[in-house]
Amino acid sequence: MKIVSACLAGIKCRYDGEAKPCPKIIELVKQGMAVPVCPEQLGGLSTPRFAQEVQGGSGEEVLDGKCKVINKEGIDVTENFLKGAEETLKIAQLIGAKEFIGKSKSSSCGCSKIYDGTFSDKLIKGDGVTTAFLKRNGIKVITEEDF
Repeated sequence: MKIVSACLAGIKCRYDGEAKPCPKIIELVKQGMAVPVCPEQLGGLSTPRFAQEVQGGSGEEVLDGKCKVINKEGIDVTENFLKGAEETLKIAQLIGAKEFIGKSKSSSCGCSKIYDGTFSDKLIKGDGVTTAFLKRNGIKVITEEDF
């Protein structure tokens, strides 16, 4: 059993109110082999919402309290991201999921590369907040690009 970013399953939950459907992910969900989750919604953020990026680091540093997640309007949404990561882990544990397929480049779900915090489409090495949290708790993480 897996958990997957809900936007990849065709659910319109992204910051812009859209989805990023991935046919292979949708098929996993249809077959009952994966459960869709949106950490940002689980953390209490609305859809649509302002874009948000990790400022001054990556998800690992957010977990360590060394940097924050700020939206494009300058509002700190770090607590929402942390809560969403915790709720996502609870779902993974409830269903026995050992793997998460996350949306690439996302400040929550990205794996290996995320946006740099300048809202200019530049990427840096690092994981999103939920990805970093899941990895710390023994969940394997890949993106739809690696699936």
